[in-house]
Amino acid sequence: MGCKHYRRKVKLEANCCKTIFPCRFCHDESCDHGIVRHETKNMLCMLCMTLQPAAKTCCKCGVDVAAYYCDKCKLWDDDPKKSIYHCDDCGICRQGKGLNDDYFHCKKCNICMVMGMKGKHRCIERNLESDCPICGEYMFTSTTTVVFMQCGHCIHKLCYSAYIQTSYQCPTCLKSLGDMSEYFARLDRELVRQPMPPEYEKYVSHIFCNDCEKKSSAKYHFFYHKCTDCGSYNTTVLKTENTEETAQDDESRNPPPSSTSTCPTQSSTSPQADEASTSNGSTTTNALEQHSTNLEMDHPMTDAQEPSSAVVGNDTVPPTSVLGNNNDVTPSFSSSSSPGSTSNNPSVPHQSASSHEHCHHHNHHHNHHHQHNNN
Repeated sequence: MGCKHYRRKVKLEANCCKTIFPCRFCHDESCDHGIVRHETKNMLCMLCMTLQPAAKTCCKCGVDVAAYYCDKCKLWDDDPKKSIYHCDDCGICRQGKGLNDDYFHCKKCNICMVMGMKGKHRCIERNLESDCPICGEYMFTSTTTVVFMQCGHCIHKLCYSAYIQTSYQCPTCLKSLGDMSEYFARLDRELVRQPMPPEYEKYVSHIFCNDCEKKSSAKYHFFYHKCTDCGSYNTTVLKTENTEETAQDDESRNPPPSSTSTCPTQSSTSPQADEASTSNGSTTTNALEQHSTNLEMDHPMTDAQEPSSAVVGNDTVPPTSVLGNNNDVTPSFSSSSSPGSTSNNPSVPHQSASSHEHCHHHNHHHNHHHQHNNN
């Protein structure tokens, strides 16, 4: 008995519209507004069809309408295979045996996680109170499994599995999702085997490394720019410049000082000679000034040119592990496995089947899954 979301012998009366529904999900699917589960006051026993105050046992037929009942969340679940507990800090029920048993609550992240992640995860304040970066669903109360990536950010497990087929960067912070050293070494070999055309030798790209968060310079390439600090190709190009044109511009802006040669002059007691000397000096100075002006006119400054170029679910949510939410039970969280390899950009270039398979296995070996489920 029950519905596609829950196994139970009871229906609830939504306090907002005073209508009977099998569960809160059925209400939200049928109405243009969301139910406030904590405001539910009445239930309808499906055995005797009696409307009565919400409880675990029917007041008329005396039958337990569910194996698990939470009076705070107004959650009934009669699935004997499902372990559920209520977390007061989360304010909802989650799947699992309970706090300090198989889950713990991280105060800073404000989420329940599997015990294996205690002291081993990167805390991000109120981490799960955000939307999935792929599908946009609010993850704190999601009944879909959620995982923690190596950088500490969260994502739905299904969204993560699809996303890493085309990218190795966290969709939130762009850091590499796993150990990409083998992939970066392969790029090193490819760049040596297929160098850039000679006409691009004069171009340099200024880059920002998404992994070590440092700025550096690298030879211009159509796709790949290697960080000189950590060796990662997970970089973002800030700007590209032509070093020859830049050097010419600098020289035009700051010309070298002109050298002045002093020639000994013959002394002349003749006023005509003195006048001629003065006149010649003036002519020479004017000629130099004119020459300097002509140089500036002949060599105008030009701008440098760039080449074209663990999962949490609601109602009963388990703490951290691979977050998978069963209906209302919100799952807890787990850390994710590493994705396959990609390039500087979020999209990954095509790889051979063997190399992709190897990277995928390598990443799974280095990442720890953390799963979280909500009810």
